[in-house]
Amino acid sequence: MLFQTLDNKGECIGIFANGKLLFGEIPQGLSKTWSYASYLGKDILYASMYCAGRTLDEVCPPSLRSEWDLVTNRLKAFLRSLRIAKINLDEVCFYDLVPERFLMEYCELRNQITEHVLRTYEKPKNYNFLVEMASLIEEIGSAKLDLNFETFRNTLDSQRSAKIYRKLQKCSPYIRYNISGTKTGRLSTKKNSFPILTLDKRHRGVLEPKNDCFVELDFNAAELRTLLALSGYDQPTGDLHEWNAKNVFRGQVTRDEAKKRIFSWLYNPESEDFLASRAYNRERILSKYWDGETIRTCFHREIAADSHHALSYLLQSTCSDMVLRQVIKVRELLRGRRSSVAFIIHDSIVLDFSVEDKPLLDEVVSSFAATDLGVFKVGVQMGKDFGDMRSV
Repeated sequence: MLFQTLDNKGECIGIFANGKLLFGEIPQGLSKTWSYASYLGKDILYASMYCAGRTLDEVCPPSLRSEWDLVTNRLKAFLRSLRIAKINLDEVCFYDLVPERFLMEYCELRNQITEHVLRTYEKPKNYNFLVEMASLIEEIGSAKLDLNFETFRNTLDSQRSAKIYRKLQKCSPYIRYNISGTKTGRLSTKKNSFPILTLDKRHRGVLEPKNDCFVELDFNAAELRTLLALSGYDQPTGDLHEWNAKNVFRGQVTRDEAKKRIFSWLYNPESEDFLASRAYNRERILSKYWDGETIRTCFHREIAADSHHALSYLLQSTCSDMVLRQVIKVRELLRGRRSSVAFIIHDSIVLDFSVEDKPLLDEVVSSFAATDLGVFKVGVQMGKDFGDMRSV
């Protein structure tokens, strides 16, 4: 049965199906809709997963364009009036604030666009992964952050800190990720989300855990290890930059020099480095995953790329999908426990950790390390707030 949700919050269950609005219950036989909601199952077909992050507006067929423009303009007007009235949509059910007649008209058009997408777009090979990610970021996005603005007390004399302080007070205390906000699949955050991906390390102390501490698991040289895996090499157990200094550059440079040299060579297609090229064959890797126009990763992403961006897109996308798959595994290990995934920052995962789950920590770290590309070295940090993390 084709249907639409009226709100994505678990406490605001509203469904449009068979021309009717249903509240507080989920009818039997639901099978396909536009987007994921936390109270829906994983067996439903989500059309938004079929079209690589394109919006309803972008995939609307020409035959529905005029009707869709009219109804979305009305939707924008409703949202503007709610903002003016300073109504927080995180705290109320959207469908309680707009006329039912509008909801029915809007949902009927969403139904028609959903049907169009499911009929004309091919189901992506990584569909199940995308649904798992939608479920994960919905869970993260529904958890209100514990923010302690007292940590800014001694830094407000700085103009930059004062600006960040004002920005954080105005933004939503929730982390709302967008799984399709970048062409490589790397996570971005939605407008007005708490800016976890760009938060200056100096101000991370504003974030405090709900449980006993934060635990961060961070891959050592994740993108470079991804390159090593795609090159057909096993993963070194120690620090990869030290391994490069000894094995790639034959002990002629320090760790920091090796790190700088390998990245300077890696992301500049015009650069040449004989020793780096022997260990990491850029041309051989690209010939396997790039046809001159499109990158096709081992995780079933297809990305248009020119020669200048091909390798960086390949590594960033493959590494990002690898990390996110590990986060899903960790989430399953923690299911039903007090500890949970608090947020994700590029190549690392931060857990809101309870000491009662300490016996499970070794298994969590081992599971995170065991990737589809080999066993990656993982660093572990712990802290009472996110600004005071110490290696353990």
